Amino acid sequence: MVTPFDDENLARVAQLGVSAVAIRYPGLELRDLLETRERLSRHGLKIAAIEGELPIQNAILGTANRADDFNSMRQLLAIMGEAQVPICCYNFMPATDWARTDTKVQARGRALTTAFRSSDAQSAASLHSISRTDPIASLSSHEMWSNLYRFLEELLPTAEAAGVALAMHPDDPPLATFGKHARIMNRPEDFDRLLEFSASTSNGICFCQGNFAAMGVDIPATIRRWGKRIRYVHFRDVRGTSDDFIETFHDNGPTDMVAAMKAYRDIGFSGPIRPDHVPQLAGEEQGQPGYTMLGRYFAYGYIRALIQATELPSEQ
Repeated sequence: MVTPFDDENLARVAQLGVSAVAIRYPGLELRDLLETRERLSRHGLKIAAIEGELPIQNAILGTANRADDFNSMRQLLAIMGEAQVPICCYNFMPATDWARTDTKVQARGRALTTAFRSSDAQSAASLHSISRTDPIASLSSHEMWSNLYRFLEELLPTAEAAGVALAMHPDDPPLATFGKHARIMNRPEDFDRLLEFSASTSNGICFCQGNFAAMGVDIPATIRRWGKRIRYVHFRDVRGTSDDFIETFHDNGPTDMVAAMKAYRDIGFSGPIRPDHVPQLAGEEQGQPGYTMLGRYFAYGYIRALIQATELPSEQ
């Protein structure tokens, strides 16, 4: 993810050895997606994945308008196939996206990072544009699972035909409820259930290490557990638990990142890996929390070194 998405930053990430970048939802016009692909190609870059701001909130909430979302997503998957974009990363968090209760916690050298404490959840802020008050009554986990199954039934055939993988991102924070609704993707068992629903190669996982670390799982063992069903990786780390955690730099969190990268090698992973949620370095205090570029440059180099050290072929 490159923010802001400008030619200077694109040139810099290419210079750092990045070969492909994730982009936000580009709309439903093939022309716009091809223009973005061409812009990236001028820097020697490809589109690794599309994620964020997808038109799926009605499908998640199960509203009367969810058919509109299914139609929009079918169109998106079709143009992704034509543009040869292999991954559509989505989540199933109702009425919000990733949320934090603090965005200015001091990390190493007074860098600013984000944190979440469930005791402060009433003041939590969504750090994504998908955050709104919705008129839907509280949804149970049963209703959420029903909505997810319908979503997959509607979209997996199109994704398969287009050669696109739907990669499910965990709930962030990974809590069983947040706000008035249940959440259903916050335990490893939830991802087992997702994968059991369909063996399609288009039904996959975005392995966001920070969220799984907050769940308390053994990261390398869980990577091996799901193997080739992992289609996309968000490489990051947190210190703490699902209801009380702080984002770390990539190199000073509790996860053994070398062991994690070795696990990706062992499962034969060759898909896109990208750094996620970096601390803000000096001079970037007004940037978007988690997505400023100086920390991302550091993370690119760190990930590249791990890839080379473990002899893992990958598109970053």
